[in-house]
Amino acid sequence: MSLIRRRWRDLLRAEHRPSRRALVFDILLAVALTVLAVVAAAPAVDVVHSVDPLRLPPPPRPVLPTQTDAVDPGLLFAVALTALPLAVRRLYPLTAFWIVLLAALATDDEATWVTVATCAIAAYGAVAYSRNRLVALGGLVLATVLAGMAFSDAVAGLPSWLGPFVVLLSAGVMASFVRLWRQQLAERDEKLRRAVQVERSRIAGELHDVVTHNVNVMVIQAGAARKVMDTAPERAREAMLAVETSGRAAMAELRHVMGLLAASGSGSDLLEPQPGLDQLGSLIERVRAAGVPVSAEIGTPEGPVPPGVGLAVYRVVQEALTNTIKHAGGAAVSVAISHTGDWLDIEVADRGAAPAARAGDGQGRGLIGLRERLALYDGTLEAGPRSGGGFVTRARLRWSA
Repeated sequence: MSLIRRRWRDLLRAEHRPSRRALVFDILLAVALTVLAVVAAAPAVDVVHSVDPLRLPPPPRPVLPTQTDAVDPGLLFAVALTALPLAVRRLYPLTAFWIVLLAALATDDEATWVTVATCAIAAYGAVAYSRNRLVALGGLVLATVLAGMAFSDAVAGLPSWLGPFVVLLSAGVMASFVRLWRQQLAERDEKLRRAVQVERSRIAGELHDVVTHNVNVMVIQAGAARKVMDTAPERAREAMLAVETSGRAAMAELRHVMGLLAASGSGSDLLEPQPGLDQLGSLIERVRAAGVPVSAEIGTPEGPVPPGVGLAVYRVVQEALTNTIKHAGGAAVSVAISHTGDWLDIEVADRGAAPAARAGDGQGRGLIGLRERLALYDGTLEAGPRSGGGFVTRARLRWSA
């Protein structure tokens, strides 16, 4: 029973909660229309006059209400209910619509143009703001039949049977178009939001690749310089030069990634290209300068490799070398790249060593980003401990379109 009550309550409520400004507007609109409805219906209220049977009736004159006049309170209450519920038409659209309609039916033949307007506004709200548009439209069709008995003559210039259909159904059709337009805008905003999230994830991956690798290399080099600063100043000087080189490389790649965030313009030609296969050599040299022995066997295809594939290969090698520096400082690393047909195979393996000093603890974001990047080229990524000790990263992707 509680489930049915809850579903019924949800059906009566609006699809979205309105803003405070919209609620204030509805309250002011309801009050204004209530005053107009009462004023328009004033000539129709029942007025009781005292009559003296011993006197002749006075000459005809306009009858003005006085303090002794008695009005029909039931009719005034019904007239007020034809407009007051509009204050909650965005909160409870179906409830407000049916209260307004039933109140209009209760006014019988005293319906005015204000009654027609309030019913049209309530019908618009029922279709535009309710959770279930089909229920609202079905109720609107039923309401047009009932309204024909109440205020069909209030719509001047139209046959009595056509007035309710023109007023109420026109309001419903207009509300349906507005609701469909709002849904299309919401779908467009949702697509834009998802696109922004995807772009943010991609940029976060690029920043991770750039910052993590270069900062870890710089930390290892600075630590090595500190240890030999007193005993071997020349080696410390070489290590600090390597720190400077890594820092410049990090800044260059950061400028490129940040350039992706800027709007395209005349300065876009000044951005450096994304790294690729041709920059693997400089990447390996920077890692060697940090004190990590690296052996490399790179066999690339003879034909041109798409830039995206080259960037993916570069990022795989960069992430694997970064993990070695972070988790197995000083361990020897081997980098092997080969191709078979349309496929490129990458393997980066180390022999394992004591964990090195590092700039911060990772959360596995690098490997997750690599899997997403490789998936664009039907690629796969495997990373885990080696049977004989150490860690290995294997990747395979299609290089030919």
